[in-house]
Amino acid sequence: MDELKGKVAVVTGAGQGIGRAEARALARAGAHVVVNDVGRAPDGRPAAEDAVEEIREAGGSAEPNGDDISTWDGAERLIGQAVAVAGRLDLLVCNAGIIRDRTLVNLTEAEWDAVMAVHLKGHAGPLHFAAAHWKELSARTGEPVDAAVVTTSSEAGLYGNFGQANYSAAKAGIVALTQVAARELGRYGVRANAICPRARTGMTEGVVEGMDPAEGAADEWDPESVAALTAFLGTAYSRGISGQVFVVHGPTVSRMREWTPADEISGSRALRLDDIILQRELLGTARDTAVVDFAEASARSGRLGRP
Repeated sequence: MDELKGKVAVVTGAGQGIGRAEARALARAGAHVVVNDVGRAPDGRPAAEDAVEEIREAGGSAEPNGDDISTWDGAERLIGQAVAVAGRLDLLVCNAGIIRDRTLVNLTEAEWDAVMAVHLKGHAGPLHFAAAHWKELSARTGEPVDAAVVTTSSEAGLYGNFGQANYSAAKAGIVALTQVAARELGRYGVRANAICPRARTGMTEGVVEGMDPAEGAADEWDPESVAALTAFLGTAYSRGISGQVFVVHGPTVSRMREWTPADEISGSRALRLDDIILQRELLGTARDTAVVDFAEASARSGRLGRP
């Protein structure tokens, strides 16, 4: 397959897990992949170098990058390295992340800051420098750049998950950041979409139960399914798709609907407290307005196609 032949892609957090699967998938599709990771492989080598070696052994093209994308300087160097390959960047995949799970009562400032830095700032930095590149390239050529951004959110960012205040908030921020990117960068010919993956990785093993597939059943936690969607969103086949959020797991991809009004109070004058109290029932029943159960909400993905 050569749907990305001649393209240059960046994948952050690509030394292991979902990011590594994404880097492999992009390389198989013909892209030259800049593999970013600050971690270490089990043998102590830089994880990015280990992933690049695997890609090259399979016949793909890749190069490592060890910059810290939670810093502006690191993000700038990463994008600069990718642009230096062929004078342009075609696909930016922001995947890097960590977890520091705590309830709000036990959460420390350091744990909050660490997750925000890697997830949210680690998306914003590469996006900022990629956007500057695409703006300049579009102005210089007088044409749309036909590039793509794939960000990594989570169903925790859509629904909020117990014990993951920092992670959930960061992932929710990534959805909003992606929609802003889609609106702002569309003028340069850039599309931006977010994925919410479920996958078996070093970060989820031991945290999520029941990830091993039943005999004969589809593997709901196979990271290659996530990588396939990421690759698709980088190809010409995804033109016209932007500002969207996709939940992906196993054989299922669900496009999520944006926030829409569910219930409403309205009148002919500015609201006062009494107006709201008197019309309380119009804001939904107790069942409608209770906290959404995370497991129940996430189980909705995959139901549309069921008989």
